[in-house]
Amino acid sequence: MSRHEASPTTVQPASNHRPNACCFCWCCCCSCSWNEDRERAWRASRETKLETIPNCEACAKPTPEEVQGWAQSFDKLMKSPAGRNVFREFLRTEYSEENMLFWLACEELKTECNKHTIDEKARMIYEDYISILSPKEVSLDSRVREVINRKMQEPSSHTFDDAQLQIYTLMHRDSYPRFLNSAIYKSLLQSVSHSSSES
Repeated sequence: MSRHEASPTTVQPASNHRPNACCFCWCCCCSCSWNEDRERAWRASRETKLETIPNCEACAKPTPEEVQGWAQSFDKLMKSPAGRNVFREFLRTEYSEENMLFWLACEELKTECNKHTIDEKARMIYEDYISILSPKEVSLDSRVREVINRKMQEPSSHTFDDAQLQIYTLMHRDSYPRFLNSAIYKSLLQSVSHSSSES
C-alpha cells in the first residue's frame, strides 16, 4: 500500500485537498509529507553549500587613508578585503548581500585549475545565484542568462564572467553611492580617523 492511500482504519478529514495531490510534481501547492521532506532536504543542502563562503574575509584593520580611498573609487573598495567586508555588511542591511557573495564565488572559481573542481563549483554557483528557484538569485538580464546556460554544458573558470561584470556594475551604480552615505561607512571613517589622531 502506498503512503498516500487511506488504510481502512484511517478517517480522511474533510478538506479541499484532493487525495494524492501534487505528489509527482515539483510545485508547492500541497502539504503532503513528500513535499515537506523535499523542502527540508533542499534547505539543508543550501545551508551546507553557503557555509563555504566565510562571513568575512581575513584582513588587517584598514588605515584611515585606505578607508578614505574607498570613497574615491569603487575599484579601490572592491580590491580591499577590508573594504569588501564593510561593503558586504552594508549590502546585508539592504538585503542584497547575494551580489557580493556571487562576485566572491566567481573570483574564487577563476583561481581553479582542476576540471572536476571547476565543474562542481560552477554548478554550485549556478544553483545558488543563477537558478530562478534560488532565494539568493542575482538580477541578470536574459542575454547573460542565455550565455550562462550555454556555457554550463561545458563549464570553465570563466563561465560567469559576463554575469560577474553585470553584478559588479549593478553594485557600483546602485549600492555604492548609498554605501558612501551610510552610517556603516561614516562611523568606520570616524573611528579610524579618531584612533589615528590619538596615536
